[in-house]
Amino acid sequence: MAGASDKAVFRATTTAPVNIAVIKYWGKRDPTLNLPTNSSLSVTLSQRSLRTLTTASCSAVYPAADELILNGKPQDIQSSKRTLACLASLRSHRQAVEAADPSLPKLSTFPLRIVSQNNFPTAAGLASSAAGFAALVRAVADLYQLPQTPLELSRIARQGSGSACRSLMGGYVAWRAGSLADGSDSLAEEVAPQSHWPEMRAVVLVVSAEKKDVPSTEGMQTTVATSNLFAARVASVVPERMAAIETAIQNRDFPSFAEITMRDSNGFHATCLDSWPPIFYMNDVSRAAVRLVHDINTAAGRTVCAYTFDAGPNAVIYYLDEDSELVAGTVKAVLKSDTEGFEGPFNERVKDITTPGVSLDKIDSRAVDVLRDGVNRVILTGVGEGPISVEEHLVSETGEVLSQ
Repeated sequence: MAGASDKAVFRATTTAPVNIAVIKYWGKRDPTLNLPTNSSLSVTLSQRSLRTLTTASCSAVYPAADELILNGKPQDIQSSKRTLACLASLRSHRQAVEAADPSLPKLSTFPLRIVSQNNFPTAAGLASSAAGFAALVRAVADLYQLPQTPLELSRIARQGSGSACRSLMGGYVAWRAGSLADGSDSLAEEVAPQSHWPEMRAVVLVVSAEKKDVPSTEGMQTTVATSNLFAARVASVVPERMAAIETAIQNRDFPSFAEITMRDSNGFHATCLDSWPPIFYMNDVSRAAVRLVHDINTAAGRTVCAYTFDAGPNAVIYYLDEDSELVAGTVKAVLKSDTEGFEGPFNERVKDITTPGVSLDKIDSRAVDVLRDGVNRVILTGVGEGPISVEEHLVSETGEVLSQ
């Protein structure tokens, strides 16, 4: 048995989703363990639109050092403490499996070759690290045939990227901040599956695919150290909002979900502005998107859409499928006719729209001009599932990296 595994290449491949927080994670109480100062909650987005595809493989014939190739480029694993921490935890769990059954191949001793690809820009404010680390952890866990649940694996993914723990599950996911020093109670939990509220949709306005001026980790440290508003957000604002938005999700109450989402986005960016020196993730195009959402809601006479912004300028606008023409149709009318993305997944409800759901004379004309010039593509998406095991490998049966 041992001889058969000497040259064998073991593989497992998974896809993992992006998630977009509606209650934001910002600030760390322990940077090493990636423990957050506050809980957060996100919507897992459909992998029809955004996904990371990762193959984890191992073999005794691989070079001694672990390898990671992202979007065709070799990465320096040894300089990434976060990646090393994830792999060490996963190997430790595999060693326990091997100790319980000595007949199993000693995969924990083999070098890893991990190949990963995103179908969206990396470091562009689209939560690429969340999908990336979730895919890495899930793929290696599958490779090692670990018994750990997604909830248990979320502790490991959190060490790679805080928000990655939420991408290990589908639907509506809470990341509980926890209080223990070792981080064992800081993990993700599915609040409701995709099937509970499948009508949730989102249109992402991609403002810029460039890397942001202030990386998230650096921004968090500045905010925690210098913002007077931040302490109140952690102590009272976020706990109240977490409870309220979980109730809204359970009741499928979109107006409440929308208001909490927008207020939390505003509050998060207020703490960034209150930092010293101030941090600006939103720009003029972002602010025009805020105006657009409020104008659509005013014209509709009810709350039909909600904006949220992570640490970047891209707007994520949530709405329900039944209001697709009203929301996505108006966005389509506002943007240039050749804006990319309206022909992709989730376009069924908007592909034939020729007139806006809301008359453009009810939308601030300055916002229309800024959005028309500043949005270069959109991504139509909706609530989706957690990681999915697939046979679409990025490493061949003999260990070669396959070009995509």
